[in-house]
Amino acid sequence: MTTEGTPAANTRSDNEQTLKRRSVARLAAVQALYQVEFGGGRPDDVVDEYLSHRLGAEIDGQRMADPDPDFFRALVRGGTGRQEELDALLKGSLSKSREPSRLDGILRALLRAAAFELLARKEVPARVIISEYIDVAHGFFAGPEPGLVNGVLDNLARHLRPSEVA
Repeated sequence: MTTEGTPAANTRSDNEQTLKRRSVARLAAVQALYQVEFGGGRPDDVVDEYLSHRLGAEIDGQRMADPDPDFFRALVRGGTGRQEELDALLKGSLSKSREPSRLDGILRALLRAAAFELLARKEVPARVIISEYIDVAHGFFAGPEPGLVNGVLDNLARHLRPSEVA
């Protein structure tokens, strides 16, 4: 049994904090990718703006959670820097009647961030990535979009990481 204040409890608490900070980074990365695409900002400028002024800030009397800044930066840079590659992967996981360019902007940003993470962040289990981005989708959409995210990411994970999702 682990009690608060013991090394094992502190390690568990640190791990939970890291996971929470990564969840915040994923949500913020989706928003930042959307801003880069539709606001025309440079990825590094948008990242700096988020880290300096938006994330961890107080909004309407409530302090926003801090993200993992390195993880956030990697997701935004990867989602923008490898956009063509990610869109090609996504196209292969979407139904034939859908093109990534025709998806809702937030949905496209979400799928790009998730596809990048599946492709480049092998230390994060595929099932964790899928679950996290389904949660993000629920934050933005009340319709069928979270189901679409689940299907696309499951298909993509089977292609990119077959040993994890066999």
